[in-house]
Amino acid sequence: MAGPREIRPAPLVRLSSCLVPRLAVAPDSSARAGLVPGACDLSSLNTLGLVSSAPACVTLRSRDELPALAGLARSRDAGLLVLGGGSNLVLPPRVRGLVARMALRGIRLLAEDDESRVVEAAAGENWHDFVTYCVGQGWGGLENLALIPGTVGAAPVQNIGAYGVELRDRFAGLTAYDLLRDAWTEMDAAQCAFAYRDSIFKREPGRWVIAAVRLRLPRRWAPVLDYPDLRRHEGLAGSPTPRDVYEAVCAIRRAKLPDPAVLGNAGSFFKNPVVPAAQYEQLHARFPGLVAYPQEDGGYKLAAGWLIDQCGWKGRRMGPVGVHERQALVLVNHGGAQAGDVLALAQAVRRDVRERYGLELEIEPVVVPGIDP
Repeated sequence: MAGPREIRPAPLVRLSSCLVPRLAVAPDSSARAGLVPGACDLSSLNTLGLVSSAPACVTLRSRDELPALAGLARSRDAGLLVLGGGSNLVLPPRVRGLVARMALRGIRLLAEDDESRVVEAAAGENWHDFVTYCVGQGWGGLENLALIPGTVGAAPVQNIGAYGVELRDRFAGLTAYDLLRDAWTEMDAAQCAFAYRDSIFKREPGRWVIAAVRLRLPRRWAPVLDYPDLRRHEGLAGSPTPRDVYEAVCAIRRAKLPDPAVLGNAGSFFKNPVVPAAQYEQLHARFPGLVAYPQEDGGYKLAAGWLIDQCGWKGRRMGPVGVHERQALVLVNHGGAQAGDVLALAQAVRRDVRERYGLELEIEPVVVPGIDP
């Protein structure tokens, strides 16, 4: 087998937004001058569509601006929120601290050998566009993660996953700016401390700004069809290709999940609880219809959507928010909602699940602190 072959990085490719060239000047001059904070309305910049604003916002268009951003965040002494697609956030009416909109762009092939290829994407790239690009190149490995909203830079924060694949399964490293040390850093999977919908970035928010993510895609690709929805899909009979799986995942997600552009939502609002085998057996004895998935460690991942549905929440509304009529894991904004409305609904759902099943549902999105009125 041939050894790894380093290749010259390909030019940055264009996707949904035009590329912004890197600055050729010192970061303490023009780069800093480009980071002039101003007030902004964030209501259209979060997929839940929550009414929100921030007193200080900047747009990050180049890696060279990151040292200046670090200095600006320190000078304000109020924290930093990096906003990508706004797809996994619960934003308050007024955000505390500095908001940096992530606009770094570009995708490049870094290396390949007989076993795999390493692809790097800038943090501001739309995640689904990136998956689509890879599938279009004939590169399998990310197709199960199609149509997940948000940006590439947000994917490691959440350790996104769907249909049997998680980001950490393909992760090869990332480049980030450490605001605490005021220095660039390269991080591997162990340093990112990935867990189920979790990472070091979620546990230590505001410390790192992810600039680029590298993923290792297998050359000897095999479809991951562990989930029943995929196994039953008529387009995946025989010997499916990465594009076949991609198309199936997109079709299934569109049938089950609301489009945030039409009905505000943050995707799955609750994590699926994972319980030991003994607890699963006790629950299954009481609730024979319990939907669960065996885990490698012997435990079981329970379908939170089923738990919520059985508590009678699917399709219910509470003021301007509600539980989606087709997918009980999804909380939706019917218009004009604020963070308090969504969190009150979430607490009511969690209470009912706790009382019925003795399980504590964990909220999946990041709840951003706000400024007291």
